[in-house]
Amino acid sequence: MQSELFGMTEKTPPLPLATRMRPRTLDEFVGQAHLLGEGMPIRRAIAQGALGSVILWAPPGCGKTSLAYLIAHYTNASVEAHSAVTAGVADIRKAAERARQRLKTTGQSTLLLLDEIHHFTRTQQDALLGYLEDGTFTLVGATTENPFLVLSNALLSRARVLTLQPLSDAEVRLLIERALHDAERGLGARRLQIAPDALEHLVRCANGDARLALNLLETAALQTPDGGTIALPVIEQLLQKPMLRYDQQGDYHYDTISAYIKSVRGSDPDAALHYLARMLLAGEDPRFIVRRLLILASEDIGNANPTALILAAAGAQAVERVGMPEAQIILGHLTTYLACSPKSNASYVALKRALEDARTKPLPPIPLHLRNAPHSGMRELGYAEGYQYPHDDPRGWVEQAYMPDGDWSLPYYEPTTHGAEGKILEFIRKARGE
Repeated sequence: MQSELFGMTEKTPPLPLATRMRPRTLDEFVGQAHLLGEGMPIRRAIAQGALGSVILWAPPGCGKTSLAYLIAHYTNASVEAHSAVTAGVADIRKAAERARQRLKTTGQSTLLLLDEIHHFTRTQQDALLGYLEDGTFTLVGATTENPFLVLSNALLSRARVLTLQPLSDAEVRLLIERALHDAERGLGARRLQIAPDALEHLVRCANGDARLALNLLETAALQTPDGGTIALPVIEQLLQKPMLRYDQQGDYHYDTISAYIKSVRGSDPDAALHYLARMLLAGEDPRFIVRRLLILASEDIGNANPTALILAAAGAQAVERVGMPEAQIILGHLTTYLACSPKSNASYVALKRALEDARTKPLPPIPLHLRNAPHSGMRELGYAEGYQYPHDDPRGWVEQAYMPDGDWSLPYYEPTTHGAEGKILEFIRKARGE
């Protein structure tokens, strides 16, 4: 089955480990549970050979090619594999001729696997349309670029887009261990082991790219005797990247993020960038980092620079949308901006004081003049009576009691003179007649 699926014969030289380990069935496929999980419509369509033309959009090493061959396998189709980097319209025409002849003589359909389809010009893309319309072949296009930006609407209307996600560390680890112990297609006959720290470093540096992980594993295996253990120095040498001692569940993880946030709070951009670099090189989740920056923008900067929270929120959205490795540029931008921003925790302290009062002291009724009065009966009871609308005053505020009676730890909010908060302090002093 495997040799038929990938065009191997007895005379074919050994294929790369990543190719040999491609899944033969949907049950062997690792990852993409949102598409291929049990009971999912896409999985059922593939298993029934009724998926139709699709564009697979994903980062490298997520299983685009493997999924394409599985689609062909379940439709019992012959695969015409081409790269849009080197193929042209003439190649597609020849593939179409072979597909028609194949269908006529054997009744077998053809699947055109077109890798890097975003390299096709609009004219080349249009050349595919007729073949898709008349059923000459089914298209499975693979791309790392956003298909909605690089493919024509006419092509997109004939091929649905399936978005694949980067593999998780657990999924990459599973693929490595499977390849290491599979005696039929993998390295199992050599009885190799891999040291836990070497495995962790390989998984982390693969960053969701299964092909990269398996290629490195195969090269490391060539440098390890049968029955031996692939050690960390071998993996470090291949990656040209030393393993950073960084456990996302351990003390070093929390110590590093603590040092990072304290450096930003302390307005030292260089130290902050140093700890950011440590986390990025260790494979820290950028979403974890940016969440901490969102908190810092309110807790430690606050009204001293109200734009800080806006920029942090925009940065968080950008990190989600862009992904790694480019998201690290956004994190560097945010880190330097927030580190160099005026600081104030006055709003944070004020909230803690208010929470403590609300938690520990009796809570009297809301003053009548501040209550909502949507009904005439409520107004008869004195609700909203005597309330002064601040906008009616030319100053934009009026002297009016808002706090309920009680022994409160006032003032809660004591603005600093830092940055924009200095203007708030001037306003409050003026309002208080100070």
